[in-house]
Amino acid sequence: MSAKTVNKLPVPGATLHYEVTGSGPVLLLIAGGGSDAGIFSGIVGQLSADYTVVAYDPRGNSRSPYVGQPAGEAVVQAAEDALAVIDAVAGYSPAYVFGSSSGAITGLELITRHPDRVRMLVAHEPPCVDVLPDAADAAAFFQDVYDTYRRDGLDAADVLFAIGTGMDQDELPPPEDLLPEYQELFRRMRANAAGFYEHKLLPFTRYQPDLDALKQVTHKIVPAAGHDSAEYLPGRPIQVIADHLGWPVVTFPGPHTGYATHPAPFATLLSRVLEAELT
Repeated sequence: MSAKTVNKLPVPGATLHYEVTGSGPVLLLIAGGGSDAGIFSGIVGQLSADYTVVAYDPRGNSRSPYVGQPAGEAVVQAAEDALAVIDAVAGYSPAYVFGSSSGAITGLELITRHPDRVRMLVAHEPPCVDVLPDAADAAAFFQDVYDTYRRDGLDAADVLFAIGTGMDQDELPPPEDLLPEYQELFRRMRANAAGFYEHKLLPFTRYQPDLDALKQVTHKIVPAAGHDSAEYLPGRPIQVIADHLGWPVVTFPGPHTGYATHPAPFATLLSRVLEAELT
């Protein structure tokens, strides 16, 4: 893998940590939930052979601290953060974008607001449940997770969240069997958990994508879901969005976090999808 550079980018209300590896067209990776740039470390090496791969810690997560007191986030703000990172690395050139979970929601808002800055968006399981036929039930679930966190704490919220999203089925090795860098990643993610429940969970899951605007850039959007997670809550909204756009959902290896659990086949498929760009 080529050398990685680590950078800081001041944006309104935060300072973003971002990492750049490789050369070629810019590929921005947007992490979701309480994760950060490190969640993509398993795929960066393979992708950086052909792309300038950029990954960053979303505001409030890990090494991207808020400036001042944290507050409930807005998806619009997250999209502007992503654009700022693209600007810092690619200048005025458009970038490929891969976003997963709430990172995919950020990507959808980014391409809605700045379609000229996105060359292609691979939107992997955005949990924007408003598009679902049972939207009220799905929204009530996330509200219950938030209320459980406020009332009973992190551990109780984690259990409810994992069961309701199918992530309790993910086959992850025990922490003691992980490489040191992954152990550190999971420590950071655990430290981010309270901020995720407090400031990110509800604003992102309540996001209402502008389906008409997305229809205007259908040729730039690849709907994606994990093979093992497509039928669970985070994977279901993209199927509705895909139907609206007239595209099939591309099935990626593994669960909701397939880029971490199945990095080599995941990166291979992502490369093939990007190579199939429609012009």
